[in-house]
Amino acid sequence: MPKIMVVDDSEFMRKVLRNILEAGGHKVIEARSADEALERFVREGADVITMDIVMPDKDGIDAVRRLKEFNQKAKIIMISALGHQKTVMRSLEAGAVDFIIKPFTADDVLESVNAVLQMEI
Repeated sequence: MPKIMVVDDSEFMRKVLRNILEAGGHKVIEARSADEALERFVREGADVITMDIVMPDKDGIDAVRRLKEFNQKAKIIMISALGHQKTVMRSLEAGAVDFIIKPFTADDVLESVNAVLQMEI
């Protein structure tokens, strides 16, 4: 069963994503911040990480850079309401492999996660 780490400072958004991913057959672990995400990734690993961009401690783009420094093969999907082209480009340049814009559907999330799981990095 693939393990997905959901990184978002919003408890509500983590719950929404957990419900979608578990219904899709994935194991879910959560992190509330960029620092917690790195700590849990080092300790537990994850097959895919979904990452919010706007968080209080560090933004998601900085978190992507830190995760990729630790493991170049980390598969990270950015999830944000900030659908600006510049933000998408910065996320991809930092090492994210996909970008989902809020509001999203369960199908949007599962299609992205399942596609990313198949990627060779």
